[in-house]
Amino acid sequence: MPETLSQEQIDAMLNNAFSGGTLDIPDDPKNEVKEYDFRSPKKFTKERMKILDSIFENYARLLSSYFTGLLRLYCKVTLASIEEQRYFEWNNALPDYVMMGMTEMQLDNDEIEDLTTIIQLSNSITFIVIDRLLGGKGEYKDSDRDFTEIEVSIMDSIFKSMVAMLREPWEGYMEVRPVLQGIETNSRVISTVGYDDTMIIVVLEIVISETKTLVTVSMPALALDEVMQRFANKSSRSPRKFDPARENERKGDLLKNITHTDLDVTAILGQVDIDMQEVINLQVNDIIPLNKNTTSNVAINVGGEKWFDGKMGTANNKKAVKIETIYHNI
Repeated sequence: MPETLSQEQIDAMLNNAFSGGTLDIPDDPKNEVKEYDFRSPKKFTKERMKILDSIFENYARLLSSYFTGLLRLYCKVTLASIEEQRYFEWNNALPDYVMMGMTEMQLDNDEIEDLTTIIQLSNSITFIVIDRLLGGKGEYKDSDRDFTEIEVSIMDSIFKSMVAMLREPWEGYMEVRPVLQGIETNSRVISTVGYDDTMIIVVLEIVISETKTLVTVSMPALALDEVMQRFANKSSRSPRKFDPARENERKGDLLKNITHTDLDVTAILGQVDIDMQEVINLQVNDIIPLNKNTTSNVAINVGGEKWFDGKMGTANNKKAVKIETIYHNI
């Protein structure tokens, strides 16, 4: 009970005292009791959870760029939650047929076993990706069936790219070499993780167009705890050295993913402010003087921002603009 009673609690005490009833004090939300499972005690401190939060926030940003370039659709990936959970509880919540990439995070240390990682895609994102890559609009139709060999083959390259992107977020803490071992489509037959093992479950929310779906990354808590004990303390606070070659490689990969994205290019001859009355009175053959003279360059906007300017002319019997100045360097 709190030391200071609220007015509601005082009123309840007085009413019960005068009526001879039992005392019923409203529950204080600050004194809520949380159940604690002693069979699977929490193994991760808040500091280590913050490290994982930083790692997978970075991973979410990489996935956003990757899926946007791959599907040529609006895509946003955000970190939804990180929690400890028993493997059988997590696995029982999965459908029978689901895409799961079995991954090993290989470490440069013979004393520590490689970190087994499972990347699980919800069926909605799987079918959206398959439909889009095969020429569709990226639509999802709910279906409870196993995946075909063609679908597994398509998703194999997707998983390889997603697994490769795990390396960069971990780089600031430890050197890992993530390798895709295979794809499993039946969630009930996985034997690489113990049924009663405690897992770290990382949930990423993906929004593709207007569809919300999930990607889950799960790792054994004991193995991850051992890895972080040896490496996280030494490297978590160390300043990351700027590597020009690595930065150019990352920039090149990003540009490669968005190379075929459609952009609106607009040539703006000039602008003028006129009032509504003048607009209403405009007639055919009326002339509207712009704010530029005949020798001024034409502004060229890409995606609403000024990138170039140039001279107006013709090419192949069509209006054209010859670029003279570049304002936006990629």
